Amino acid sequence: MVRAILAGNKTQTRRVIKPQPEPFEGETDGGDYWHWKSKKGGVIWPHLGIGSSRFERMAEFAPYKLGDVLWVRETWAQYISDGKKGYLYKADPAFDSYEPRDSGWNWRPSIHMPREAARIFLKVTDVRAERLQDITPEDAIAEGFDRRICSVGYFNDKCMICIYNFCFAATWESLNEKRGYGWDKNPWVWVIAFERTEATK
Repeated sequence: MVRAILAGNKTQTRRVIKPQPEPFEGETDGGDYWHWKSKKGGVIWPHLGIGSSRFERMAEFAPYKLGDVLWVRETWAQYISDGKKGYLYKADPAFDSYEPRDSGWNWRPSIHMPREAARIFLKVTDVRAERLQDITPEDAIAEGFDRRICSVGYFNDKCMICIYNFCFAATWESLNEKRGYGWDKNPWVWVIAFERTEATK
């Protein structure tokens, strides 16, 4: 996914909402309403279906706001040259056939990456809440699963469905199923759209 960001193919990410919203059992107009309560307060909102479950008040409680600048953690290594500290990144194509340990360095996991080592910064351009399975084929592509991933030799509706149903869902499952938020659970997620930007102080 780091390579997808660097290539400009990934402009969205999804994060599980915690705690998960629950169906609202109170008096409504008969629609599908949900209740969510966070440390900042609670909110009730309608779920209008695929592509229409945005709710502005919900976004007020999101972990990120429009204009926030985020930095990306990635697998990295540190080296010293002429007394100066530098960094290497596993996502760089040069390391497809080369390992830092060949020169006495080792890859370090992204979770341990300090901000000073970051090279990718993202500006938040949109935040919304939706069910995981509400993702559209276009959004799956924005998640970094571009048309080149699909085995079909041309791009049409069938190929978009292939990307949506198999590529994104399979990747999500590998990362979140053991945490209890698998594809079949259809959890509520924050959808965070972003664009590349420069670092901030």
